[in-house]
Amino acid sequence: MEIFSKIWNLLTTENEFITKLIVSPTVILEAWLSILIITDILKFKITKNKKIIYIVFLSFLSLLTEFVIPEPYNFFINYIALLLFAKYLFNLNIIKTVLCTIIPPVFFALCTILILNPFLKIFKINYQNLETIPIYRLTFLFTLYILVLLTILIIKKKNFKFNILDDLTSNNKKIVLLNLISGFIVLSIQAMVTLYNINIIPIWFSLLNFVGLVLYFFINFYSLNKTMKLQVTTKNLENAESYNTTLSYLYDNVKSFKHDFDNMLFIIGGYITNNDLDGLKTYYKSLESDCEKVNGLALLNPKLINDPGIYNLLISKYKKAKDDNIEIHLEYFFDLTKLKMPIYDFSRMLGIFLDNALEGSKDSREKQINIMFRDSQRNNTQIISIENSYNNKDVDTSSIFEKGNTSKENHTGMGLWEVKQILNRNNNINLTTTKTEKYFKQNLEIYYQ
Repeated sequence: MEIFSKIWNLLTTENEFITKLIVSPTVILEAWLSILIITDILKFKITKNKKIIYIVFLSFLSLLTEFVIPEPYNFFINYIALLLFAKYLFNLNIIKTVLCTIIPPVFFALCTILILNPFLKIFKINYQNLETIPIYRLTFLFTLYILVLLTILIIKKKNFKFNILDDLTSNNKKIVLLNLISGFIVLSIQAMVTLYNINIIPIWFSLLNFVGLVLYFFINFYSLNKTMKLQVTTKNLENAESYNTTLSYLYDNVKSFKHDFDNMLFIIGGYITNNDLDGLKTYYKSLESDCEKVNGLALLNPKLINDPGIYNLLISKYKKAKDDNIEIHLEYFFDLTKLKMPIYDFSRMLGIFLDNALEGSKDSREKQINIMFRDSQRNNTQIISIENSYNNKDVDTSSIFEKGNTSKENHTGMGLWEVKQILNRNNNINLTTTKTEKYFKQNLEIYYQ
């Protein structure tokens, strides 16, 4: 009985250091709840190993800032370190990284503001007692964690969806970041004011404060969601316009083809009548080339190329090729929704490859670009191949990725150097650069993880 008495005395005696020591294991539970918020509410897809790494790091960081780094520096160090680590571990864009850094503490702060004052009044203690007496601190934390978990489960059950686009425009990205950062600052200040004055604040005021903050964040996220939907709508309109242009090109080609159809039949008939098989073969090759142009145009379809950004990129490059009298042959057997690398990195690489192909083929005699998208499920590999005719047969494929290396006038030579940086930060992709007498080729392989 004596040992139980000592434990009880330890739990009920005011001692700030002992309180911190006793409640320190709860940081693991808090880190686990944080990862639940990130995956179940924000819908970020994170592997099991990365979840474990995040929980371990967040637990260690919380203990470090609690015991070693004094206030208020621990607050800033904690969130800056967490932001940088989340960016490195999850490899998300800046908006998603900021969200997964600040949304979990927002959840905990709002729940704290809701229950703190009633908790103090029920147990007839002040905030100082809560911070320095282990039994009260443990009871409060477990109450808080249960409330946070229930909130997560309710939101998950309601199937709350909040889609964060990977390719926000620059202006929208600034607006979103400003909203997120200002909201977090407002909540932090409000939470500090509440904690410092909690002993004199009535319960009704705490409840009003909680409702006001919830409304503030609800309006913020509602506006953010509307911004996302507006950008999606804008992109859809751009896609429709681009697709109309494609249809116009396709119609012109088919109309021209149909106009000459009778003549083609007469020409073919002439070769057959004269038993001129060699002439028929030569004519058929020319005819086949026209058919390939029409088929290539038919592939430029937003339902087939099912990513608005990539679709617009291909359309814009096709228009440029047409203006420069460059032939583009496209083969497309791909589903961009199943792309096994970040779409932002992929679109940058594809844009650089296409720009280089257009530049290389522009001055060549053949003026030809061949593009192929293929998903090789047998080899667990997605393949994107871009080859173009070119004049500079002396190009060194081993040095073109160096910073500033370029043979073009008024070019910085940064494009392929940027490709090299993308290759370095994605461990499941490989690029092979080759050249033949006719074609310069970039072959990108993306391996399933």
